[in-house]
Amino acid sequence: MDATAVASTSPEIGGAAGWAVQLMERLGGIGAGVAIAAENLFPPIPSEVILPLAGFAAARGDMTLFEAITWTTAGSVVGAVLLYLVGVLFGRDRVYRLAERLPLFSADDLAKSEDWFHRHGTKAVLFGRMIPVVRSLVSVPAGLQRMPVIRFIALTALGSAMWNSLLIVAGYHLGGQWETVSGWLSRYQFVVFTAVGVAIAVWLFRRVRARSA
Repeated sequence: MDATAVASTSPEIGGAAGWAVQLMERLGGIGAGVAIAAENLFPPIPSEVILPLAGFAAARGDMTLFEAITWTTAGSVVGAVLLYLVGVLFGRDRVYRLAERLPLFSADDLAKSEDWFHRHGTKAVLFGRMIPVVRSLVSVPAGLQRMPVIRFIALTALGSAMWNSLLIVAGYHLGGQWETVSGWLSRYQFVVFTAVGVAIAVWLFRRVRARSA
């Protein structure tokens, strides 16, 4: 990708996003895949910039649309598998010991969470790829629960391909206005984070009230 072209459409790109841009400039689709793998491990790296920008690069002819989707999906799978292995290596026993030390939390809470994941883990891994932060974190409980690795990879690849394709194709069609996608995602993320914050606040309120009763 031509650095001058990027600068002319997005002069404010810097930091982690700028690093991702440089990877795509140098390595094309492979660079986009590396950036997305890193985004799974370090969520502050913004996929809402990387993916539509990869679509813009495809529109310019710096890579094909197929390459952009394939490499970013591969990067999503690699990053997710690394976090899955973190869950495997950390192990359930350590998690239970940690839960017993946390205030307002108990091993019973963890057991309920495990039961929920046993029942809904497939949907959580598949659709969690489309939710900010969750798309990274959901790999850890999958590893803790030893979800069959082939199933985990298949679900991750499918969910990531759908999410990545949506943003890449949007960037492809928007061309020089690819940053519009970031505005859409900012509103989406605000709704998600607000819902999570409310859910946590309600849980804490109920737990504190139960403890003081």
